[in-house]
Amino acid sequence: MDRDDLTLLRDLLRHQRLLALAVVVDGEPVAGLVPFLAAPDFSALAVHVSSLARHSKGLGGDAHWSGVVHVPDSDAVDPLQVPRVMLQGRSHLLDDEAVVNAVRNMWIARFPAAEMTVALPDFAFVSLDLAGGRLVGGLGQARNLSRDHFTQAAQL
Repeated sequence: MDRDDLTLLRDLLRHQRLLALAVVVDGEPVAGLVPFLAAPDFSALAVHVSSLARHSKGLGGDAHWSGVVHVPDSDAVDPLQVPRVMLQGRSHLLDDEAVVNAVRNMWIARFPAAEMTVALPDFAFVSLDLAGGRLVGGLGQARNLSRDHFTQAAQL
């Protein structure tokens, strides 16, 4: 991967705010659209999910997940050329109080309107660990991602 690819990966994880999330619940695929916060070193994404949401039942306990982050669609861009990253990994509930407090503060800074939901008892922070994926810069511009690529992108 070259510097442009790493820059695209960094920008998608730092500047986009929504993740199209896919999990398995009771043997069935379930999708959701959730805000996310990337760890500073891009080792994981944090999401804040309600236990009432069906997709939350497919998270935690080292469960597999996948998802897509993309540049918003517009009439000015061919849909096949929309830069995007497909991600995959395993998930676990964040339960260390110091970590949860740090994530909560970063979450409210990034999503000020979410200040009310962080206090609700049915919501929890979940870590979506980043194991790999595929970066697509446009038609014919696809690159496989390893854990090392996330680390390199975070250092730019």
